[in-house]
Amino acid sequence: MNTITHWVGGQAFRGEGDPLDAVYNPATGKQSAQVALGGAEVVDAAVAAARAAFPAWRDTSLARRAKVLFSFRNLVDEHHDDLARLVTAEHGKTLDDARGEVQRGLEVVEFACGVPHLLKGSYSDGVSTNVDALSIHQPLGVAAGITPFNFPVMVPMWMFPLAIACGNTFVLKPSEKDPSPALLLAELWAQAGLPAGVFNVVQGSKAAVDAILAHPGIAAVSFVGSTPVARYVYEQGASAGKRAQALGGAKNHMVVLPDADIDVAADAAVSAGYGSAGERCMAISAVVAVGRVADELVEAVRQRTIKLSTGPGLAPGVQMGPLVTRAHRDRVSAYVDAGVAAGAELVVDGRDHRVEGHEEGFFLGPCLFDRVTSEMSIYTDEIFGPVLSVLRVEDYEQALHLVNSNRYGNGVALFTNDGLAARRFQREVEVGMVGINVPIPTPMAYYSFGGWKQSLFGDSHVHGEHGVHFYTRTKAVTVRWPEPGAERAINLGFPVAH
Repeated sequence: MNTITHWVGGQAFRGEGDPLDAVYNPATGKQSAQVALGGAEVVDAAVAAARAAFPAWRDTSLARRAKVLFSFRNLVDEHHDDLARLVTAEHGKTLDDARGEVQRGLEVVEFACGVPHLLKGSYSDGVSTNVDALSIHQPLGVAAGITPFNFPVMVPMWMFPLAIACGNTFVLKPSEKDPSPALLLAELWAQAGLPAGVFNVVQGSKAAVDAILAHPGIAAVSFVGSTPVARYVYEQGASAGKRAQALGGAKNHMVVLPDADIDVAADAAVSAGYGSAGERCMAISAVVAVGRVADELVEAVRQRTIKLSTGPGLAPGVQMGPLVTRAHRDRVSAYVDAGVAAGAELVVDGRDHRVEGHEEGFFLGPCLFDRVTSEMSIYTDEIFGPVLSVLRVEDYEQALHLVNSNRYGNGVALFTNDGLAARRFQREVEVGMVGINVPIPTPMAYYSFGGWKQSLFGDSHVHGEHGVHFYTRTKAVTVRWPEPGAERAINLGFPVAH
């Protein structure tokens, strides 16, 4: 049985007495490996390595940092399929979906390669007589990332490329459910020429998270996960004096106006609702059908849903893989039971889906509900599975009120052919990421990813310009070079420009 360990100081690392946890192949339901769960001891070792490496990396020129980043970018590209296959093996998503995840993470690395431009400060000549002013961006020290199971490559690469490019060192705590991709990324960093200790990996669960949040040697922590844990991470990290950003849960709506193209909207709803078995923070889980569009839209979505192929992620032609664990599969299935009990109309029932030859796999077929109301748990809760709910409203105002009243504000989409309605919606909706005829409006790497309300704790989104801001602090410098022989005098007044 392969044992997945940590990566500390540029090499594999195993803490004394680390308990072991099982890693499963979700398609077969069988254990494929075991992972060592580190606690405070391993976090201490990783932080010590990161702190030791920080001064030299901070002082490394921007040109040298960029060279290492370009090398890492090329290595990730070369090992694109290796990373994707690790994701499919431990997460369960289809290979094509995993390849897309790696590509979106790679785009952040490419953005970080422009670090010499991203870290340009500002300079003002002659702000006062013989006085100049400038600002510079400097790294924080050791940064940490705590990342979820659903994107074991992409989400970490939202964080560490920019953190490292900005001169910080990094400790990554990936999900214990799919821990292998993080180690391959660590090996690629080493091959790229990143000094030992700049990038470290601590495998673990809550004990590792708590050790990271309390550790005085960590200056900043980034998190992506559920809202209750995001709140906990933000509060604990901030109370320990760390810079903290914590991205939480979501209940993403897709509003379909009566003038929308039904085929386009139905394709989008099925793709965004069932992709990665719904285990995406940007998945569409609530379709809001406005007015007369409802009957036709539900039927179009139903016809597409029943044709989806669900099976092992590596099998040809499969469109949706299993859920990540048996417990999560059972949790999602229980929500479907609750929706039926609450009176929603279950149009497509995937609870009894079986895959021949993979009877022990963690499979749940796509489920489609109609006539869902805002009080039902299948609407109020983040299910994180292949469950798509349709809510019916009479007009645009009701749709907007429904979205804005939701406690989450991660992503939203509007489908319409009316440009004026679209412009009004993008201005009035209280959500951080908006798509117009785009079901999953995940921003490109040079923009920033983040929601509003209970989908984000902290004031910084990830990657893009927010990422540079989060991983640096600004220093303002005021400079005067007095001329020889100039008059000098004591002045106790508040200094002003002259």
